[in-house]
Amino acid sequence: MKWMRFVHAGRAGFGTLEADAVHVHEGSMFDAPRPTGERVPLADVEWLPPVRPGKVVGLWNNFRAAAEKNGWAAPAEPLYFLKSPGSVTAHGRPIPVPASYDGRVAYEGELAVVIGRSARAVAPADAAAHVFGYTCANDVTALELLHRDASFAQWTRAKSFDGFCPLGPVIATDFDPAGAVLRTLVGGRERQHYPLADMFFAPLELVSRISHDMTLEPGDVILCGTSLGVLPMRPGTQVEVVVDGIGTLANVYG
Repeated sequence: MKWMRFVHAGRAGFGTLEADAVHVHEGSMFDAPRPTGERVPLADVEWLPPVRPGKVVGLWNNFRAAAEKNGWAAPAEPLYFLKSPGSVTAHGRPIPVPASYDGRVAYEGELAVVIGRSARAVAPADAAAHVFGYTCANDVTALELLHRDASFAQWTRAKSFDGFCPLGPVIATDFDPAGAVLRTLVGGRERQHYPLADMFFAPLELVSRISHDMTLEPGDVILCGTSLGVLPMRPGTQVEVVVDGIGTLANVYG
């Protein structure tokens, strides 16, 4: 199934996307949602982020091809940072140019894991039961902030400006990342094309390992990291993150 959140006639809601219509549900997306019987044409809704996470955990150096090209050692454990939940935005929404930063800003097309059940110290074999589904993500980064201060790497600030975490368009609950490929198109030109199976730590292992560090709650998101092809964006450029089986997340920078 493909779940989405939306606004229709001034009212926020959620439901399943089937063809060109949203089948509206009520209750909690993560806990026995109930169909209302209402069907809304997709053309009549405004997209919302498919989830509003309490926290967004992002991976660095999680793809073998990127590590090999950049001379990075294989990580012994997941290397991650946190993005502000306020950076989350929806499919179709603009990514604002930061008011307090005028340097280079890069796209990073990624797969995102959406947690569906509270997870604390979960064994790898049990991790799948805590995953609600998967969505597309763009882990936008203010490149020159990362190491501008030699005494303190600014990962949180560089990745947490408003709109710096587009998610969507939907959450696919029956998606298997093992054989899937992610593509990122910038201004219509393909810039990233990589197999999700190239991760050092696959999604379910990430859920398990991170849950031993912090409790993951329903709606939390793990960004699985990116591979080769990351480049700065120019204002006015459309970026599309495409994963067959999930869909296309499209946003314009600026």
